Amino acid sequence: MKISQKRKGYLEVFFIYLIMLSSAINFGLYNQALGSEQETKKVEKQYNRLKSEKSPYLLQHANNPVDWYPWGREAFGKARKENKLIFLSIGYSTCYWCHVMERQIFENEELAALMNRYFISIKVDREERPDVDRVYMSALMAMTGSGGWPMTIFLTPDLKPYYGATYIPPDQFRKIIVKIHEIWTTDPEEFHQSSRQLTDLLKRQVLSESGGTTLEKSILTKGYEQLRQAYDEQYAGFGRGPKFPRPATFNFLLRYYHRFGEREALKMTLATLRKMAEGGVRDHLGGGFHRYSVDGQWRVPHFEKMLYDQAQLASSYLDAYQITHDEFYASIAREILTYVLREMTDKEGGFYSAQDAESALDPKKPDEKEEGAFYVWTKKDIDLAIAKDGAEIFAYAYGVRAGGNALEDPQKVFVKKNILFIAHSVDQTAKRFKKPSEVIAKVLAESRARLFGERQRRPRPNLDDKVLVSWNGLMISALARAYQVLDDPSYLQMAEKSADFILTKLYDSKAKRLLHRYRAGEARYDANLEDYAFLTMGLLDLYEAAFDTRWLRRAIELTERQNTLFHDEKNGGFFDTSGKDDSLLFRTKEDHDGAEPAGNSIATLNLLRLSQITNSHQWREMADRTLSLFSGRLGKIPQALPQMLAALDFHLDKPKQIIIAGKRQNEDTQRMLREVNRRYLPSKIILLADGGTGQQFLNRYLPFIQSMTMLNGKATAFICENYACKEPTSDLPVMVKQLEGKREK
Repeated sequence: MKISQKRKGYLEVFFIYLIMLSSAINFGLYNQALGSEQETKKVEKQYNRLKSEKSPYLLQHANNPVDWYPWGREAFGKARKENKLIFLSIGYSTCYWCHVMERQIFENEELAALMNRYFISIKVDREERPDVDRVYMSALMAMTGSGGWPMTIFLTPDLKPYYGATYIPPDQFRKIIVKIHEIWTTDPEEFHQSSRQLTDLLKRQVLSESGGTTLEKSILTKGYEQLRQAYDEQYAGFGRGPKFPRPATFNFLLRYYHRFGEREALKMTLATLRKMAEGGVRDHLGGGFHRYSVDGQWRVPHFEKMLYDQAQLASSYLDAYQITHDEFYASIAREILTYVLREMTDKEGGFYSAQDAESALDPKKPDEKEEGAFYVWTKKDIDLAIAKDGAEIFAYAYGVRAGGNALEDPQKVFVKKNILFIAHSVDQTAKRFKKPSEVIAKVLAESRARLFGERQRRPRPNLDDKVLVSWNGLMISALARAYQVLDDPSYLQMAEKSADFILTKLYDSKAKRLLHRYRAGEARYDANLEDYAFLTMGLLDLYEAAFDTRWLRRAIELTERQNTLFHDEKNGGFFDTSGKDDSLLFRTKEDHDGAEPAGNSIATLNLLRLSQITNSHQWREMADRTLSLFSGRLGKIPQALPQMLAALDFHLDKPKQIIIAGKRQNEDTQRMLREVNRRYLPSKIILLADGGTGQQFLNRYLPFIQSMTMLNGKATAFICENYACKEPTSDLPVMVKQLEGKREK
């Protein structure tokens, strides 16, 4: 039949893709093609059109023999003029398998020549252009059922997707590009028809309404049950591996525990946080967490470090500390923040995006890199760095073996190498060596310091030093909360410095325009929903830490602008983009809370908080409509939207309005705030009636706050629900009793 002939080429390409899946694992995990990397031809340095870009990822590809274009009208126009397909490659600078694909394919002169002959090739940094990434990731997911980076998509000249994959080994890459070019040149109508059908499908998915489920507590319970069923009782975490930190899950489970008193929700969270901290996914020498664990025991990490992980996990450990008052969780939060402030902070105040997974083994051979080279150790390395007795103790405590300790190493990258993890506790180690625990703790601390010093002399992983507003918003939030919970003023100072940096360098207060990325003196790209939402969250948390109303003013201002740019007046919810960029095929409306929470989830929670602060019924209704829009998904697969579940919990709650009347710097005011901040109270707002300009500002929105003053010259707490307040008190025990009053389940 004629129609089957028209589909034959597409099916052949898809068959090649199925073969490819048998040898390469999506999400950039270990695969069987690594050996062919040695066959890559080295070329002399040259430069393509990426040389003038600011993105570290694009600059990494500026000397490829591929004739790369950045995403933009020049590339689109050339594709249309020459009637060529577009080869779209999306990744990011610290993506290990992006590096592998570059070395194997994009630095290979023969393959590059084919690409240059057949396609207009475009490189996109997914962190600079999350809007482009979302459109084509949705296409890749529709085509293959999974996604990851590097992402490879073949587009028609009018930017519609036809075929996609993640990492592609070199031998299969050649077959795929030749076959796709053949289909395009022999039957372009087949290409156009398939790409139109896929694009129309993706557009319908965005526009389809998924509401219809009543917003009630049973949704929270269903989300908890789904997560409980996925929980790994032996090693903690969810699923069997690979395991990714997903702080949005902790945010929901701790709220669920707080509402229903469900101990299992607390246990799953605390156990996962502890297992992660004990595992190799944590950097035991320098602090912070690696991207994920390739095994199910949190032992063998993928070694890149992302700012968004550090920010969210710091907050998760702070939550755990508020609930348990176990110093272990506070120490991990401090360690994360120490790492970020030491290695991922710009002197002007911004926070950098990421550190690479791979680095050079030899400083004299900077181009010869391996996964985890900066972080792993041979037994001999450790013996040389630490005194004999200390080395033996350290090896026992951190699982160091002469033959190496990697659980998962199919490519033999970690032969005789050790990834540090807590194999035995201090008490277990003390028992083994018949020494007091305090002595063992001191030996281990000294050993870690020596190894850290040794490691600092190694070639360092590449640093992606671009500043993204969204991720900086998460970090501002974490630092503000760290000040509240740990009472360390240095965290507040850094949060305020970062907020000032973002609002100075990336925000035009007159035009009310926020930009997305800053690097090397350049601010660029219109901000998306996540930028507005995450920054607003950070500023709200910063206000509740510093009680400086300039942060609250900006949070309100940004929310007003966010609503204008992104809110869907017809159906509810928020688009991820403003719709002003006509190169995007459609406007996505993300709801999945993955490694980062969805912009819709955070925007909803922000609106619920701000509606309490400003008494805005409009913003409350906007939040409620967003929850209603996503209620269908919440009702069916709530575990996919844990941060939205957290917003739903706030929606169903009677939030506490905690208003302290007093001077911020006075000790009696500080004592009250410390008592509030040492408690886990997720559905709350904190306001300060300072008797001055701050209180006057709040009075614009909440007129009743004007009458809230100190009793007998002492700091006074007003604990309210729905603006109905309990008896004001200057007595700390009375305030504590009011805070801990029974919560409606």
